Amino acid sequence: MRKNPEDNELLELFEPLRVADVRDGMDWMGYHHYGSLDYRIRPLERTKAVGIARTARYLPYEGPDPRVIGDEYTEWSNHFYKEICIYPWMQDLEEGDFVALDVSGVDVGLMGSENSLGAKIAGVRGMVTNGGGIRDTDEVIMEKIPVWSYFVSQKMDQTRLQFDAKDCKIAIGGVTIVPGDIIVADGDGVIVVPRGIAKDVAKYAHRELFNDKNTRKAHFEKLGWELNSSVVNDQKVYRG
Repeated sequence: MRKNPEDNELLELFEPLRVADVRDGMDWMGYHHYGSLDYRIRPLERTKAVGIARTARYLPYEGPDPRVIGDEYTEWSNHFYKEICIYPWMQDLEEGDFVALDVSGVDVGLMGSENSLGAKIAGVRGMVTNGGGIRDTDEVIMEKIPVWSYFVSQKMDQTRLQFDAKDCKIAIGGVTIVPGDIIVADGDGVIVVPRGIAKDVAKYAHRELFNDKNTRKAHFEKLGWELNSSVVNDQKVYRG
């Protein structure tokens, strides 16, 4: 449960919805050209996540690069993580968050198999980034941590990223993301719903999903297929 009761209500409303349903709901509210992140932002594996936007922004590191190697580099690296590329937003995470990381398109693995687990323990539902932003991907997939990104990266943060701000407006994939917005992601990509229209979007998205299930259920029956959860309308439908 989250501290804000409305957050819990919105999570429950959007949980059964697919990205396609939410896209339809956005269209019904006149947001035809807004909300859908760049189609090139893809999941590490086919999965689904719904959450409340938790944002942070990182900028390219301005340098200079250290002129040290070996053990001296280890010392400098420790300094870098304590003073320059820090993760203060990790301390604020709560159940139901969807972490949105603007890394300025840099090819760097800001998140990996270890710190992603820390986010999962805190209750994070998913993560999206506009760079690589993710590495150790074999382990991340094994650990079932949902991540959407342009690509994956081998690289650590040192000399590549510096923390800028948290809980701020950011832009990923051509869409502004404001803390508290609703993020829905699945195999079709990622969509962001501005909080102010979220309940109206959910109303029409639920209607579209309900109608789609009924139509596909009839097709299943004609084909003699066993019915499954994708066509059975057993969830509570939000009608506004």
